[in-house]
Amino acid sequence: MRPLDPRLVRSTRAVRVHLVVTAACGLALTGLILAQAWLVARIVAGAGTLGAGTLGAGELAGTVAAVALVAVARAGLATGAETAALRSAARVKSDLRRRLVRHVTASARPPAVGAGELVTLATRGLDALDDYVARYLPQLVLAALVPLAVLAVVARADWVSALVIALTLPLIPLFMALVGWHTQARTRRQWRLLERLGGHFLDVVEGLPTLAVFRRAKAEAALIRKVTDQHRNATMGTLRVAFLSAFVLELLATLAVAIVAVEIGLRLLYGRLDLETALLVLILAPEAYLPLREVGARFHASTEGVAAAERVFAVLESGPAPAAPVPGTLPAGGPEIRFAGVGLTYPGRSEPALAGVDLVLAPGTTTLVTGPSGAGKTSLLALLLRFANPTSGRITVGDRDLEELDADAWRRRIAWVPQHPYLFDASVADNIRLGAPDAPDAAVRRAARLAEAADVVAALPDGYATRLGERGSRLSAGQRQRIALARAFLRVETAEAAGNAPVVLLDEPTAHLDPGHAAAVRAAAARLLIGRTGVVVAHDGGWTEVADEVLELPNPMPGKPRSGREMTATWLS
Repeated sequence: MRPLDPRLVRSTRAVRVHLVVTAACGLALTGLILAQAWLVARIVAGAGTLGAGTLGAGELAGTVAAVALVAVARAGLATGAETAALRSAARVKSDLRRRLVRHVTASARPPAVGAGELVTLATRGLDALDDYVARYLPQLVLAALVPLAVLAVVARADWVSALVIALTLPLIPLFMALVGWHTQARTRRQWRLLERLGGHFLDVVEGLPTLAVFRRAKAEAALIRKVTDQHRNATMGTLRVAFLSAFVLELLATLAVAIVAVEIGLRLLYGRLDLETALLVLILAPEAYLPLREVGARFHASTEGVAAAERVFAVLESGPAPAAPVPGTLPAGGPEIRFAGVGLTYPGRSEPALAGVDLVLAPGTTTLVTGPSGAGKTSLLALLLRFANPTSGRITVGDRDLEELDADAWRRRIAWVPQHPYLFDASVADNIRLGAPDAPDAAVRRAARLAEAADVVAALPDGYATRLGERGSRLSAGQRQRIALARAFLRVETAEAAGNAPVVLLDEPTAHLDPGHAAAVRAAAARLLIGRTGVVVAHDGGWTEVADEVLELPNPMPGKPRSGREMTATWLS
């Protein structure tokens, strides 16, 4: 990690002002340290020879008072400098937050970073800059000024001690650099895990209703627990390195001061050094190492903030995320969708759900997919919905690989009517609007008429405002299917109005329906499929009149039929 990120200095005026104030305070504090050491040495040496008249009682009292004044001045200067530093840190954080928000909101496209990561950066990440701005930078200034000043004063008083200090002093920054390189990698990993945790948690909170519907809440909670454990382990590893490095630096400084004390004691014993000089050197020697030790301690406390600042500058310096690789405006009837040798084997299973499927869905045509239970009909729809990806072969949409397309954007082009559509405990109109929340009432009524559901709605107590109950309990199976078809009609008409020709997927729409309801659903579905690329999964022979092509899937697992319900549970898990 660089001691001072130049981007902070160039882009943030508060940092430049802070550095000037810190340098001035550092110079004043260095002078007070030297003055206090000289005064204390003079008092102790003079008091020991008071009877010989080296230091008079009045002069001694004045020197003691001067020491007290210097101590008060040091305390006041340190307090004032820290207060100013904390204010500077607040201004730096505020400035970076404003720039980050402006960058994100001013861009027409989202930045190349997730919403959860941005939230973590703007809150927890930039808050960690307090230690860097308010404590690490001032200590860095003192580490540059105090050792040199102490070395100059000691060299003038005793060149032997100055030589010992000069030889041992570089060992501390050397070990600091070695530890810093190791800590930097650990801190960046810790920060990446924190970003991942924040982003994933935000995604889970935003998607809680969907997770609840698909019964995936427990699985996501387990994943959050796993990421949390990884972050905790990374944090504990970083703290362990910090404690060990602090021990190493303390040991080096203690040994260096001990060497100075021993050589001074021996020369003082043989009368080769006077008491005042010896005391001055002994008092100043620890002061030479203290700022460097403090820099090492502050370094570990500030690394998280520095990592966050680097990430903020990376976001500010980067452009918006590249446009998602989805098709543009599709031709009428939708694009050609091609399956080439497609196979699908679900995790944890040895038998394939699909094997070697070759299929072309031409624009504007309807394909009927039939086959025995367990043949993979629902799995084929799962591949088209991007709920699963092929384990062999490839699916192309036009000239693009389906896996390259943004899943959410692709699904917005699809109207899907599952075998068991889910109706919420909301009004009829709200249930039809599920795929197009902003659709006007007129569009909702038109969709209901096209889906043969207008009579069903008219028979309800409050019409389109009637609440359907949980899972549409007020309706029969056939009536629920017609509401689901009305939802699909509204979805495709909204997509076509936006220039995106939709794909229609119907999964056993007439299963378990009586002949009257089945005929009404087929009539509505036939109207829905006109001019659109459609796939109908059905056992009902009546669908052959609607289809342009028929694909019969063989059972890839003879003797092991599985229901559509089981297959659905597999790709949702």
